Amino acid sequence: MTDYKARAKAIEMVIFDVDGVLTDGSLFLGDDGQEYKAFNSRDGHGMAMLRQAGIAMAVITGRQSEVVRIRMESLGVTHLYQGQRDKRPAYAQLRQACGLEHAQIAYVGDDVVDLPVMLQVGLAIAVADAHPLVREHCHWQTRLAGGQGAAREVCEGLLAAQGKLETIFADYLRR
Repeated sequence: MTDYKARAKAIEMVIFDVDGVLTDGSLFLGDDGQEYKAFNSRDGHGMAMLRQAGIAMAVITGRQSEVVRIRMESLGVTHLYQGQRDKRPAYAQLRQACGLEHAQIAYVGDDVVDLPVMLQVGLAIAVADAHPLVREHCHWQTRLAGGQGAAREVCEGLLAAQGKLETIFADYLRR
């Protein structure tokens, strides 16, 4: 792993995987086939702070889920790519649509399906409980596991590296 802080300064967009990153990877299926996922509310607030700081967000996920669409909509994530077994085409489309260079993009992943994109971005981030191969090829590994605050850790780490975190926190400390 390299020092992520220098790479983090250039980041203008963060791409998140869902299962294993924004959730703990558990899939709850009802008898009716309905899929349920548990999202960490602190991760969500971290994503709101990214948006507040002007850092764009996207999601590229291998599964298709209405609950993911609803959650991402509530967080203001406008770039949502679901059902992407091969995440490279979605990444290329997203980059082109947003006019960003690889160095301006961070990707947060947990499993080998994330590696083809992680190997292209300027800042590849693995959650603490990621597959060993993903941890081996990342620039930064979180201390927290997926769905357990890893996304919040990423958000605050990026904001701190860009000198924006203290300003955001100052708003909460006003009396």
